[in-house]
Amino acid sequence: MTGYYTLRETEKAVGERLNGLAIDVESMMALSNLHRTALVVRNHFEQSVLRDVDLSWTGFVVLWVVWIWGDIETRHVAEESGISKGTLTGVARTLANRGLLTRTTPADDRRLSVLSLTERGKALMCELFPRFNAEEVYSLEGLSPRRIAELTRVLRHMLNHFEQTSADRQAEVRQEVQSSTLPTIAGGA
Repeated sequence: MTGYYTLRETEKAVGERLNGLAIDVESMMALSNLHRTALVVRNHFEQSVLRDVDLSWTGFVVLWVVWIWGDIETRHVAEESGISKGTLTGVARTLANRGLLTRTTPADDRRLSVLSLTERGKALMCELFPRFNAEEVYSLEGLSPRRIAELTRVLRHMLNHFEQTSADRQAEVRQEVQSSTLPTIAGGA
């Protein structure tokens, strides 16, 4: 479920490959495990509760954002969902074709687009979310309420850290890369 290699095999290979490099192994392992866990959770949800209603993770997140916030501009849906506006266009079209949401243009500003859940979309979320939440509970099985609260605090701390410092850090890193001897990759990768 986590990939071709087991977690232990991956950690061993990474340790061998990075031997001798000046890195913070604990930070790397923490974020590697966070990333790997997020992928496993997403895959589990897509192959279980979301599969039953033919939704992708992204489709569900878009529905969730519109369900929670009500009528909301597409730019805000994209930002809250962590996707590009271009990706949102395709996802919203699919969800609209399924009768789950509508897209309207406000008369006072024709440049904007607003997404709203249809009654069918609201009914789906009211029925689906308790099942989705049951999988959230399953995902944290074996952790005490105290450990779950601790995990929540740690993740919120990370989110707050990024919200407060990420833009400056990104500019700083780009500046360092521009003045370094790192080879460039044409076209990005």
